[in-house]
Parts: sequence; C-alpha cells; structure tokens
Amino acid sequence: MNTTARPTDLNYPEVGASTHLDAPLPAGYNHLRHRALVGHGRAALDATGAAVLGWQMHRAAGVRITAEADRAAPGVAVRCAVGIGPLRAAAPCRVVWSTDGDGDDDRDRHGFTYGTRRDHLAVGEETFVVEMDPDGAVWFTVNAFSRPQRWYARLAGPLLPLAQHLFARRCAHALTRIAAQTPR
Repeated sequence: MNTTARPTDLNYPEVGASTHLDAPLPAGYNHLRHRALVGHGRAALDATGAAVLGWQMHRAAGVRITAEADRAAPGVAVRCAVGIGPLRAAAPCRVVWSTDGDGDDDRDRHGFTYGTRRDHLAVGEETFVVEMDPDGAVWFTVNAFSRPQRWYARLAGPLLPLAQHLFARRCAHALTRIAAQTPR
C-alpha cells in the first residue's frame, strides 16, 4: 500500500515530488536520478526491500542513522549523520511516503521518501526504491531534489550534489552485496 504523510516540520513545499520516478523534479533545485541493477529474482527483491525500509542500506553505505521506528513509514522522524567526530553533519528528515510491495500496483516495489526538516543544512527530499522488472531484474533508484539552506552549505558549491551522487552509488553497492548474499 502506498502511504503518504504531509508533516508540518518539513522545510520545503514540494512534498512527495520525488516519489514519481518518471515525473519532472521541481525547478530551482539540484536534481539526482540514479538507477542501478542490484540483483535478480524475488529473493533479491525481498532482501533489498527489507534493507531499504529497515535502514540497513543507509548503515551499510556508512551513514549513522537513528529513527523513531525500525522501518521507514510515513511520519517517522529520522536523523542521518555523516562525517567524523566534530566534522559530523546531522541531517534531520521525516519519512513522507513508503511502499512495502503490498498494493496491487506495488507488488514488486519497496521503498520510501524522506524530506528535510527545519534544522537540515539542505532543502528537499530523496526517494529510495527497489523494484523488480517482469524479467526478474531488480533495480535500485534514487530520485532526489535538493539545494543548500545554510550559508556554509552554499559555500560548498558543487560538493554537496557530488556527495549526494556518491551516496547513491554507495547505497547501490550495498544493496548489490545484500542481493548477492541472498539464497535463491
């Protein structure tokens, strides 16, 4: 079942705009669309879907994550942290959409979207989805739009979009490892 939440602590108006993977992303933001083949078959889909929804993908990609729940679901507050020691940047987000493959249209799709909250250094949202094609190929997609909010984030210029792209690649690599370890 697709579920969506519209929390009031988000710092951008286009809530849910990244959930439609084929739709144009909002103007005025940096855009990221990354798609990678991560495995084949139902077992790979189920394992990678559980890793996405259960925060394992984030942790395997090197992100410290704390969340109000063990699984991504609309309304769940999340705090991601990247970096080392005093150079660690905290990123408060809130899940605004999720699917766990339990609707007719989403049987072969698992994922969620989180949006940035007021104290985040950026403004925007990011969607993480794994889905299986009719031929059994399991694909991971990151669809995101963002722009710096804080002055020091703006000083980083093109480094923030680059870091976001590298994070998407790390997530895909982590899911590929998870799918490869899954018994068929």
